[in-house]
Amino acid sequence: MKSTRALEALNFFMADVQAGIGPFLGVFLQARGWNTDAIGTVMTIGGIAGVLATSPAGALVDATRHKRGLIVVAGIMTVLASCLVWISQHYWAVAASQVATAITGAALGPAMAGITLGMVRQRGFDHQFGRNQVANHAGNVLAAALSGWLGWRFGLGAVFALSAAFGGLSVICVLMIRRDAIDDDIARGLSADRPADETDRTKKDRDTQAGASGFRILLQCRPLLLLAAALAMFHLGNAAMLPLYGLAIVAAHQGNPSAFTAETIVVAQLVMVGAAVFANRLIRWRGYWWVILLTFLALPLRGVIAASVIHAWGVWPVQALDGIGAGLQSVAVPALVVRLLEGTGRVNVGQGVVMTVQGVGAALSPALGGVLAQHFGYPAAFVALGAVSTGSLALWLCFRRGLREACRSREDVRDTVGTADAAAPAILCHEDRQRSSAR
Repeated sequence: MKSTRALEALNFFMADVQAGIGPFLGVFLQARGWNTDAIGTVMTIGGIAGVLATSPAGALVDATRHKRGLIVVAGIMTVLASCLVWISQHYWAVAASQVATAITGAALGPAMAGITLGMVRQRGFDHQFGRNQVANHAGNVLAAALSGWLGWRFGLGAVFALSAAFGGLSVICVLMIRRDAIDDDIARGLSADRPADETDRTKKDRDTQAGASGFRILLQCRPLLLLAAALAMFHLGNAAMLPLYGLAIVAAHQGNPSAFTAETIVVAQLVMVGAAVFANRLIRWRGYWWVILLTFLALPLRGVIAASVIHAWGVWPVQALDGIGAGLQSVAVPALVVRLLEGTGRVNVGQGVVMTVQGVGAALSPALGGVLAQHFGYPAAFVALGAVSTGSLALWLCFRRGLREACRSREDVRDTVGTADAAAPAILCHEDRQRSSAR
């Protein structure tokens, strides 16, 4: 099999592995007597662990030449962590499972982006990563549909078995990617035209630079910092929306826990497939800034609809809006980070630190949503989460002039200033780093 096809197959099967049992965790624990604030708290513990692990994981992806092995180990550990929840529902056992899932899952995002970049180079990254995300969302659709049917037919234990099966198929797909198909230097954002006769000292200096602190990179690149901050506020409102909506419907006796949770995922992921398919066209047409703005607009509306329609059919508008936002972000955000850090050798560290900052919001979201739902009811929780997310919209609009310049697509830059200046956003970040060093 061609390595790029194996990469897409890996994204397909890894979809059900990366987050463990994902949204099914909430209804699984609820069925065993857990209340919403305890469920939200244990998810937040895992989220915090993921936040702490993501930036070092990005640096590890930049440094290692065994990216395929990293994915294999992370996938196996995630499956084992999910099995722990099935064996024991003690609070600290579940918390340990979520911590392990978050830590191993933290490496998968940067590793997938790094392998893709190393295989297809900067020019082909947007297109191939878009295909990866289409495969990933399609895998989520199949996994959610199978999980819903298996959970309804055989009980929630079948959901754990399905996750393990997808994990085994993911390992096979990783091994089908040829080792020599990945250029490890290009995979971390170094220039493809680097000198062939680099001295050992130059390589050592380059490796040291590539392993630099992710947070220093973030602080020295203003567009990257603004992107990360906006995503943190977005995910503070977004992350708890799906599990809370599933809990609200189940609490109102509007649907079977397994079947309805599966339905929420299937609806969102089907829309994400379409959004990922058209993401590259939208980026070429309007640029990264407009595409990301569209994702920020979807969440406040989603919160209002979720608060107004706590009914089984409400999953369609609520999750369709989630699909638009998450589907476009899944392509646009990693591609924009690669664009901003092109030529720096720190692309995967940058991916990791952006995921870390947005993970802060995502980690706090379940605890915030769980407490609001427990004390004020589900409608108030949905409205509050939607209102919190408007901070990302305000930030994106307030700094629109500088962000739109940095977020222009490669085609826009070439049309405006010519091929020689096509790396302008990366140069902008480089100048930010120089000013920071001078201070």
